[in-house]
This record gives sequence, structure tokens and C-alpha cells, in this order.
Amino acid sequence: MTTNKTIKVALAGAGAFGIKHLDGIKNIDGVEVVSLISRDLDKTREVAARYGIGHVTTDLADSLALPEVDAVILCTPTQMHAEQSIACMKAGKHVQVEIPLADSLKGAQDVVTLQKETGLVAMCGHTRRFNPSHQYVHKKIQAGEFNIQQMDVQTYFFRRTNTNALGQARSWTDHLLWHHAAHTVDLFAYQACSPIVKANAVQGPIHPVLGIAMDMSIQLKAANGAICTLSLSFNNDGPLGTYFRYIGDTATYLARYDDLYNGKDEKIDVSHVDVSMNGIELQDREFFAAIREGREPNSSVASVLACYQVLHDLEQQLQ
Repeated sequence: MTTNKTIKVALAGAGAFGIKHLDGIKNIDGVEVVSLISRDLDKTREVAARYGIGHVTTDLADSLALPEVDAVILCTPTQMHAEQSIACMKAGKHVQVEIPLADSLKGAQDVVTLQKETGLVAMCGHTRRFNPSHQYVHKKIQAGEFNIQQMDVQTYFFRRTNTNALGQARSWTDHLLWHHAAHTVDLFAYQACSPIVKANAVQGPIHPVLGIAMDMSIQLKAANGAICTLSLSFNNDGPLGTYFRYIGDTATYLARYDDLYNGKDEKIDVSHVDVSMNGIELQDREFFAAIREGREPNSSVASVLACYQVLHDLEQQLQ
């Protein structure tokens, strides 16, 4: 596409994460959200009015039928990701789908197959690749100044009831393995610059109502020898979120979302790593840049497929 044309976007899912994307896109030149899709029409209208979005619908197909829409961002329930990504590409639209790409290996493979057939930009929101904290470490690794010996990761939430990041009731069940572990499985292979060759998992009791394990422990090993230990919980009534400890040959780093500390808990300035400190905005910038430049984005569906193979193998073990 021509470099000066405004990229017109449809955004599906006006929940906690959809709002993060709308806030990020406000800072990106040459991009306009023209359509908003979500389940509850009144709530969707309210959000659309706040962000000046003209078209509102509860059906993705309505937005895909709009000829002016160039690209779609999907912030919908996990179970819909693969099917909706395929629908977007079949309609000739570029697509960025929030993590995870799918809730099964077959779903992920189907998306990658269609992307290769269409040549459209298809990207998955593996945000950790874009957070300035993790980018800082990645640049050290690429410069040969730091090599991971172990990543120690804790992903902790308090979700004994089915609520989203804003504490609102959720219409679908989140998943420790296919959603939350996906961040770390992908990031570990990306930062180790080496494929995962060994993966083990154990899980705690299955929740009687939600039907999922609320606690999980995962071990990973990369081909280059680096290891990763990941603990996940929906039972943790304490500081929430994901904390990454990079233990390397020359330093220790602690990453908490966009912030980074050294092993002595001294803050490292990562404000100069990229044009923004917001990982979601940086992820969206990469998506739109790839569309303009006609190239494969970082975190393309093809580049993250290996992560879903590992999640599939872990799921087989847990069954």
C-alpha cells in the first residue's frame, strides 16, 4: 500500500485490552479506527463515542464487509481467535490478533497456512517482544553482551471468579496454558535465540466451577542449554502480573511489564529503547509499519507458531 494513505482499522473487542489498543493507536500517525465490534451494543457505542469511531456493530462480518477497512485488530475471546483471523484474511484484510493465536495447535497452523497463501500481514500480540524492558535485554543479547542461563518467571493473578483485567465479569474462561504461558514460552525461545527442545508441566487441582487448573508449573529447555522455570496461578491474592528474572552470564535483570531493574533492584532507564514506553502501542506500530512496508512483522503468526507446538505438547502431557 502507498506510504501516505491512512490505514483504516476495525477493532473487535471493546474490553480491557481493546481499550489499551485504542489508547495506543491515538499516538500513531496515519492510522484511524473506523469500526468497533463488540458484544454489547450500548457499551460499544459508548466506547466508540469516546474515541470518535463512526461505525459500530456486534458482528465482525459487518466490519469485514466495509471496503475502506484495511486491517483488523482482534481483542476477542481466545476461543474465537483462529476462526476470526481466518475470516479477516479471507476478506482481504491484514490482521493482528491478541495472544494467543489459537487455543489449539491445529487452529494456529490453519492461520499460518492461510497467511502464506494470501501474503497478508498477520501478526499475533506477543507483547513481551515489544515491552521496552524485554527489548533492552534483547539488544544486550544481540550485541553478545548477555546470554541467558535461566529465566525464572512468575505469572500470578487472583481469578477465583471469572473477571477481566478491569475486574469486570467475563463471558468466557481464560486459560493459564494457552494464554498466560504463551507469553513466556514465546519470549524464552525469542530471548534465548534458540528453539525449545524440552518442556515439562504439572498442574494443580481442577476448579469445580471454571473447569480449569488454577495453578501450573512449567519447565523449558532451549537447544543452546538455557532453561526456564515458569510458575502460574489464578489463586494468588497478592501482587498481580508477571515478573521475569533473567539470570545470565554477565548480569541479572528483573522485568516487570515495561519496567526493568538489575539484580540489586535498582531501576534501569529504558525510556530510550524505543519511541514509546507502552508495549501495546509499540506492538501496534510494528503491525502498521509492516503493512506500509509490505514485510513480515516481528511476532508474525509464522514466527510464533513454534510456541503453540510447545503448548500443544504440554497439554498432551497434562492430559
